[in-house]
Amino acid sequence: MSLPAGTGAAARRVLAALTELREVLGAVRLPLATPVAAGARTQAQRVTQQLDDYVLARYSRIDAPLLAVVGGSTGAGKSTLVNALLGAPVTSASAIRPTTRRPLLVHHLLDEEWFAGDRVLPGLARVHVSGDAAPTPAGEGTHGELELRVSDRVPPGLAVLDAPDIDSVVEDNRRLAGELLAAADLWVFVTTAARYADAVPWELLAEAAARRIVVAVVLNRVPQGVSGEVRHDLSARLAAAGLGRAPLFTVAEVPIPDGGLLPDMDVAPLRAWLGGIATDSASRAAVARATLGGAVDDLVRRTATVGEGAREQSVVVDRLREDVDIAYGAAEERAVAAAGDGSMLRGEVLARWQELIGTGELMRALESRVGRIRDRIVSALTGKGSPVEPVTEAIETGMLAVLVEEVRRASAEAERAWLREPAARELVRAAVAHRPDDEAIRARAADEVRAWQSALLDLVREEGADRRQTARALSFGVNILGAALMVAVFASTAFIPTGAEVAVGGGTVVVAQKILEAVFGDDEVRRMAERAREDLAGRIRGLLAEGARHFTDQLDALGVDEALADRIDSAARAVADARRAENAR
Repeated sequence: MSLPAGTGAAARRVLAALTELREVLGAVRLPLATPVAAGARTQAQRVTQQLDDYVLARYSRIDAPLLAVVGGSTGAGKSTLVNALLGAPVTSASAIRPTTRRPLLVHHLLDEEWFAGDRVLPGLARVHVSGDAAPTPAGEGTHGELELRVSDRVPPGLAVLDAPDIDSVVEDNRRLAGELLAAADLWVFVTTAARYADAVPWELLAEAAARRIVVAVVLNRVPQGVSGEVRHDLSARLAAAGLGRAPLFTVAEVPIPDGGLLPDMDVAPLRAWLGGIATDSASRAAVARATLGGAVDDLVRRTATVGEGAREQSVVVDRLREDVDIAYGAAEERAVAAAGDGSMLRGEVLARWQELIGTGELMRALESRVGRIRDRIVSALTGKGSPVEPVTEAIETGMLAVLVEEVRRASAEAERAWLREPAARELVRAAVAHRPDDEAIRARAADEVRAWQSALLDLVREEGADRRQTARALSFGVNILGAALMVAVFASTAFIPTGAEVAVGGGTVVVAQKILEAVFGDDEVRRMAERAREDLAGRIRGLLAEGARHFTDQLDALGVDEALADRIDSAARAVADARRAENAR
């Protein structure tokens, strides 16, 4: 939004900072039900709405017509007062509640351009009504509309808006009343002798005092004989609330016939006060600056709550993400450890491997044993089936059991951790709903194990490509070498012949070592085992990362911007700094 030519540089800086703040607040999303979230969302909505409805437009035109909003409690006589001020029935006054649904704004013809467009209260659709038309029946219209009437009974430079009840039984009326009061340059606050001490009006008056809004208070329907007493008490309350300088007007309680107006003498002082402001450009500018400055300072304070809410969201999301990282990171560590600590070389895997290579007197004649192992396998190949298949199948089954268990365990631990965070309950339900069933987990894990076994065989082929003579000598070739390499990978101390290794399956790892060394040599076997081990670890990591994404995808879908809180704080500081510089001039 641009300022008119001649506007001071200080005001331009404030407007630029406010525009940036509006843009930042427009990106606020607080999807988690954290302790501060509800209040922060409310403040974000109120601040952005006030920027749109009033602050940005007023900063762009400090000399624009003023908007006087007539507000107050149910049955205070707001519409009756507006009719009397204008000297004609322009708005419905009725005992039926609520009376005002579609607010009415009355302005002079010379000010039509300012109010007919979307500079002020842009969220309300304009409904133009002839100035001499009958009042819109009570209860007609919608909360999303603003009725506009042109009247020469309103002085140029000032518009009067009849707002819904601030304590209406209709929630939309209460919300709209608050929105309209936030867009006002000055308030005409109407109460009665019977209800001036009610809590709701004083909450709004306290807010007006905090924002330094120019306020006039109308004490309506004052019975004869109590005016002095009630006025004195109300004045004391206003002073205590920081509104001691607010003008106080008294309207006596008089019978009003249907379609009639209050006596002109009762509203003449208020009309004169409003007219004096409207006709004096210096007074208008003073009112506009006072209310505008207070509104800007107040929205900067309220923006702090929004920043706190955004920061709280980031903290919770980071904590939930850390819970997932911990659960799945621990699962990865356990699975990788199980694949290299020798535990896989027990049970079915050990039995099938020993069936393949034979048992007994293993360590006593290990060197010559390699040849006998080869002969045994070559002999088996002349029969039905492959003698290596039971080994690879046992390895697949064992590794599959480890992976499935760790995926399930990580998911359960992440779920338990999230359930400890009240704001994550809905996220847990969504994550569980998208989590694959046991059959799908098993199928996915099996794919990774088989892919690893296939990649390991490819590694054997790749490394054995320049050893054709040796490979031909060991005609059983790739499958047995692959099985041996798998066995070697499953021992964390593989290829370091110690007593502990010998104890694992009667030297199982050492036999695998000797078979591989007979073809590839000691150094190359070490490198091959390390590559295969890293490949398996990577596949374990990838499989568990897929499981973790069922949780982290829920966090990503929230769209929580971790830098948003800092941007909010920075934008609010820029406004405050620009305001201080403006006031210092």
